[in-house]
Amino acid sequence: MTIKRARNGNVEIAYETTGPSGGEPMLLLTGISGQLASWPEGFCQLLVEHGFQVTRFDNRDAGMSTHFTEAGRPNQLTMWLRPGKAAVYRIEDMAEDALAVMDDLGWDSAHVLGVSQGGMIAQIMATIHPDRVRSLVSISSTPAPRLGQPKPRTLLKVAKVVNPKRVKTREDMAQYVVDLHGVVGSPAYPADENELRESGRRNFDHGPIDLASAQRQTAAIFASGDRRAALAGVKAPTLVLHGEDDPMALVKGGKATAEAIPGAKLVTYPGMGHDLPRQLWPSFIDEITALTASASEVGG
Repeated sequence: MTIKRARNGNVEIAYETTGPSGGEPMLLLTGISGQLASWPEGFCQLLVEHGFQVTRFDNRDAGMSTHFTEAGRPNQLTMWLRPGKAAVYRIEDMAEDALAVMDDLGWDSAHVLGVSQGGMIAQIMATIHPDRVRSLVSISSTPAPRLGQPKPRTLLKVAKVVNPKRVKTREDMAQYVVDLHGVVGSPAYPADENELRESGRRNFDHGPIDLASAQRQTAAIFASGDRRAALAGVKAPTLVLHGEDDPMALVKGGKATAEAIPGAKLVTYPGMGHDLPRQLWPSFIDEITALTASASEVGG
């Protein structure tokens, strides 16, 4: 695939597009430290096979997009007590990055699907720029930074894995992905370790690895506040998918998202964690295509 670049002010966003030029536009937004290479190739291909033109991109501070390395790691106590001071940027800025990608593509509007932090970005897009969002899919996400937060023991496990000094080689990154999945993955849907390792290698090859960006993007989440009041005005057909065993965004976060958006459909999956298990892709695709079809009917 050819990497293209969009600009939002001084921030450059790397993206790629696949699928038929006349397909339904689908914008994918990934989570913390997310690169476009983080998306499972098979999942993207299924979307293409169902008629979507799929665009995925590196969030700011990840992959081949602009990094904020000079900002370092935010102070954790400040991030909790004075998040606005700790944050270098906010989720709203990341939403503008996504819109810049759409502008570069010439997309007036698109179906927007976000996972984890990407779900938060998608939610903001639907509230601030409703005319740009044909339908909204929020997966493994939450409408407020302190809602559905992981338990302290989960955070300790993640902190041990997300060590900014640990990834220096392709194989380091492969092991990192395996270790992180061991903490956040789906207990009922084991992943193939070889696939996880290959995903890590793809991420390493794609662009610079900066695990400190995870803290900067977490600070952005906390600085961006509670979206529930704004979500009450969302008109786009909305689907919320969430794992009932998600250790990073507890299922109450998905339920609160669906409750905040009028008419939103909530689907929860027993045994699903904070990932996109291959075994559930057929169900995800069925739900997504039903949603986008309804959006097309509403839009005429």
